[in-house]
Amino acid sequence: MTDSVCILGSTGSIGTQALDVARTLGLRVTALAAGKRDEELEAQCREFRPQTVYIDESRYASLKTRLADTDVRVVTGETELSALAAEDASPVVLNALTGILGLRPTLAAIEAGKDVALANKETLVAGGELVMSRAREKRVRILPVDSEHSAIFQCLQGGGTPKKILLTGSGGPFYGKNRQFLETVRPEDALRHPNWRMGAKITVDSSTLMNKGLELIEAVHLFGVRPEQVEVVVQRESVVHSLVQFADNAVLAQLGTPDMRLCIQYALTYPERLPCPAAELDLFAVGELHFARPDTETFPLLSLARDAAVKGGSLPAAMNGANEEAVGRFLRGEIRYTELFDLVRLAAEKTRFRPSPTLSDVFDADAEAREFVRRR
Repeated sequence: MTDSVCILGSTGSIGTQALDVARTLGLRVTALAAGKRDEELEAQCREFRPQTVYIDESRYASLKTRLADTDVRVVTGETELSALAAEDASPVVLNALTGILGLRPTLAAIEAGKDVALANKETLVAGGELVMSRAREKRVRILPVDSEHSAIFQCLQGGGTPKKILLTGSGGPFYGKNRQFLETVRPEDALRHPNWRMGAKITVDSSTLMNKGLELIEAVHLFGVRPEQVEVVVQRESVVHSLVQFADNAVLAQLGTPDMRLCIQYALTYPERLPCPAAELDLFAVGELHFARPDTETFPLLSLARDAAVKGGSLPAAMNGANEEAVGRFLRGEIRYTELFDLVRLAAEKTRFRPSPTLSDVFDADAEAREFVRRR
């Protein structure tokens, strides 16, 4: 296991829980990166004393002033973010950034020969082929942090090739609702996840089932399976985090309380297992587990993501970019909830398709799809 870690996205939900794990395990935090929460980032720097901290340009001057009495180096700019991921002293970079912003730092860390504990699913959705092929060439590990992919990773530790991956999800706050109901949904409604405490963007994605679509694409890249080998299963209690079916039809599942610290810790201590701050699972308190098929008619983005996984190329990047832009507009009250579905679908259809995209092609597809959403 590692004795130090660089955390990108340290003030978000995953980042703060990663720091909790680092605190519990006594890991050295060598670098931090975040967006605009300069007060929270200052507190993290004063506690963990990283060598370098990154923040958005809009808050750079403020944070630099706040940390003037420390030895912490403050940097800004996207180039510096990638440089931090590559040059930091830790052998592991935990990438918990939101959106396609996380792609370049992931590639930079890989180029530097670092393992990546990956919570930024857009990295693999938009640039999965580029990332995984380069990781194989550099012989570094991509260690999944998402609860579902961590569960699959854990189930595969006994060996064997998966026949099918059963990717679970809670169904979100609108499980069982119809299209008419969704017409009335407000941002505050979509941000009430029944089981998990997460950031705003991923919580909205969970409500539309786009999050499960992104995870499907991510699973294809992480575990080398075809899209048709990934089946999405609604598991309302968020206790069964995912399952793997093998050639003999045996099915292994990973269960636990809905606490991301377990997944984060396993990525940082792999292959060791150590005491964790996550609560024990009490099956008697759970009592019952419920499983169901997702409603892809009411929530069409899951089917769109599956189609994107099948077609590949630049389509997942376009779909992801459109979704990021549309979710932002919904959270600002600029579009209705159901407009998300139509905007993302249309943008994915209208963006020019690149069958074998370079990194530049990936970002071009992302930009074109975002622009389409803005124009609409």
